[in-house]
Amino acid sequence: MLKKRLKLLVSILLILSVSACSQGKHDKVQEEELPAFKKYDVPTELNIVMGVDPNYKSYTGETPANNPWIQTIKDKLNVNIQIDWFAIHENMDQRIDLAISSNMLPDAMVVSTYQFNQMVEADELEDLAEAYEQYASPVMKRIMEGANAGVKEDVTINGKMLALPSANPEDFSMMWIRQDWLDRLGLAPPSNMEELKSVTKMFVEGDPDGNGQKDTIGIAAGSSLYDSFNAGPGSFNLNPIFSAYDSYPGFWLKGKNGKPVYGSIQPETRIALAALRELYAKGLIDREMGIRETEAEVVIEGKAGIFFAPSFGGDWPIPEALKNNPRANWQAYALPLNAGGKFNVKMFRPTQSFIVVRKGYEHPEAVIKIANLTLRDRGEYGDIFQPLQNMLVPRDEISFSVRALQDVLAGKREAGNFKGKTEYPMLANDLEVINNIKRPPYDNTNIEYWNIRDGNFRRAYSLLVGGKNLYDPNLNKVYGIYNECRNSFAKQWKYLADEEMDVFTQIIMGVAPLEKFDQWVQNWKLQGGEQMTGEVAEAISL
Repeated sequence: MLKKRLKLLVSILLILSVSACSQGKHDKVQEEELPAFKKYDVPTELNIVMGVDPNYKSYTGETPANNPWIQTIKDKLNVNIQIDWFAIHENMDQRIDLAISSNMLPDAMVVSTYQFNQMVEADELEDLAEAYEQYASPVMKRIMEGANAGVKEDVTINGKMLALPSANPEDFSMMWIRQDWLDRLGLAPPSNMEELKSVTKMFVEGDPDGNGQKDTIGIAAGSSLYDSFNAGPGSFNLNPIFSAYDSYPGFWLKGKNGKPVYGSIQPETRIALAALRELYAKGLIDREMGIRETEAEVVIEGKAGIFFAPSFGGDWPIPEALKNNPRANWQAYALPLNAGGKFNVKMFRPTQSFIVVRKGYEHPEAVIKIANLTLRDRGEYGDIFQPLQNMLVPRDEISFSVRALQDVLAGKREAGNFKGKTEYPMLANDLEVINNIKRPPYDNTNIEYWNIRDGNFRRAYSLLVGGKNLYDPNLNKVYGIYNECRNSFAKQWKYLADEEMDVFTQIIMGVAPLEKFDQWVQNWKLQGGEQMTGEVAEAISL
């Protein structure tokens, strides 16, 4: 009887699988009749450039010029991708800067904010407005004009749409901490800075890993102390500690008089630097901060108890740490809180990069069509060697996915309730696989209740452990008032920002006295900071 039931179940699953596959193929066939996916009658050539990882090894023979993406774009759209040149990722900005300055441009490429503004000033960009209106898929338009309303305006200048902007999900730096260390030492997650000092002291002195040696680190950190206004939330910074003192270095804010002020030169930043200096002097922050080959190594090796990163800390480096110790129970919290009980978070603009098309290219719509295709099929082919790779998801992609997973696990909703939400590209797979990854009790995210060997573990862990903090009731979202970096401002900004990071690092590490902050503030104002503040005031008054 049991065998019959199993056979029946297998048959039903096969039918459903074939049906779903057939439906998916049917949907794609219908889509490909739309202008967004319409195949060219004659071959169309598109020259691009590509960054590569020299350490990546393909076991299937794929190369940047010969891979499923290149072939799919040719088969589906009749567009032949030609790669003008490659560069390792670390050298891409330099190569692109050279191409822009010499006006030796490929047909299309992905550039930074600064590079985009350079190209706008040099009048090197093709207008994509008509191509976007005519060829952008419904999914692309829902992403660009829904939760990300405003990103299209960021690239529209004098009525011309001069790029296809990226759209990144809302996220922020949070505390990732070894819960198993806390449990072993009888500690609770540190809710404020005083508790953080106590916890990190115990992490350093209390032998939390139980090996009988004094070889553990409180807080792992890298060379980038914080993220500036023209970046995005990164890993291994100290953003949450600055924010616990109501300090927002690298951000332009509205002052008490309504005029713009620069967060790095405010008194709160001096206070935060003094606190960080004390943590470092006591050995509670990694003494080799910023000089290790990779800041993640102490996390991966199981030597650090805390690091700060966005929700994707669950994607990297935690899975690597679990390979060395499957019981390392990393959990994420919206901590530490400031004196008023709030978790201050710096919020970054959704657009971090831009797909641009050189002025005069005959088929700008080809770039829109490729973006439609990669948007639709990225779950099928991944992101390795994806041409013109640019993040394009709804602003609420993480928070929406978190709530969907929580509701499905709790039995409040079914996966089918989210059918048609194709603007959330990974949601269908998330819901399909979550019961293979998360074990009951579903509201307990400790590591023992996860199948860490599942290939989908990384994303699910990032969402349910890190992403849940996007709903924390203590959040206080702090938005910068200025997000541009144009013309002479950009050159001056880079010089001052580099000097700022050097000075702050010296102060924290005890190489320079805290009083150097006061001298630096005066120098910052004289060396162009006052002028930049005036430019910001003028820009935001427009």
